Amino acid sequence: MDISEIKAELAQLRKAIKYHNKKYYDDDEPEISDYEYDKLMSRLKELEAEYPEFITATSPTQTVGGTARRTAGKLVAHDVPMLSLQDVFSKAEVEDFVNDVTAKLGEVEFVVEEKIDGLSLALRYRNGEFEQAITRGDGTIQGEDVTENARVIVDVVQKLVDAPSYFEIRGEVYMTKKNFDATNARQEKLNLKTFANPRNCAAGTLRQLDSRIVAERNLSMFVFNLQKIEGVEIASHIAAYDFMIRNGIKIIHNYRVCKTFDEIWAAIENIGSYRADLEYDIDGAVVKKF
Repeated sequence: MDISEIKAELAQLRKAIKYHNKKYYDDDEPEISDYEYDKLMSRLKELEAEYPEFITATSPTQTVGGTARRTAGKLVAHDVPMLSLQDVFSKAEVEDFVNDVTAKLGEVEFVVEEKIDGLSLALRYRNGEFEQAITRGDGTIQGEDVTENARVIVDVVQKLVDAPSYFEIRGEVYMTKKNFDATNARQEKLNLKTFANPRNCAAGTLRQLDSRIVAERNLSMFVFNLQKIEGVEIASHIAAYDFMIRNGIKIIHNYRVCKTFDEIWAAIENIGSYRADLEYDIDGAVVKKF
């Protein structure tokens, strides 16, 4: 590419990212997935690394999020990146993923889980006490501190039974369909703007300044990953789930351990078969190494 093409692509990427930041942070109406957003940001970072002379002070790589005056708290650095999940849509793509993993690691087991359609949140515990809650933010460097709002979510455990010196987990904050309908009914009664879907409602609620509104809307949370632990050895994803269950943490429901691609695909199809009957929205299935 010549210089004019590079500048044009940089301008296009910055415009797109700022637009989607506004839709996510200010309007609570995201239009693309985290994975699609991360692809835009990765391309921008790649170009700016190659052509640092074109970096601007207002580039999305130099700031985080939208203008969002309603944001609940300050920006906090991530201990562990909260990366987005790569989307795959076909049976062949899933098989390729499984083959790639087994080619690199040999015979392994996989876990198939529901992919909750909500807002990613990291919870930090120190010496067994709930300390801090951080949104995904930019996914790599920092997110928003929403600790006080997380404290009023009934699924957020405040104190662990087993107390490692440091414990960080990641989950998905969501709103049940029943609570979403109740929230929109309340919004209509008060002549306020209604929400397009439960995900947008959960995202907007978690970033409210007033934790009483958060408590009123009855958010829920599933935990799906151990981010970091100090003081305790945990050997696998399922071992981490067992540890969480012992501590009263609500993990993803209906996960299945699989050894072969056929088992994995059957588990994905099973999730699809009952998807419409769930009390919460999902946007697919997740396949993880055991």
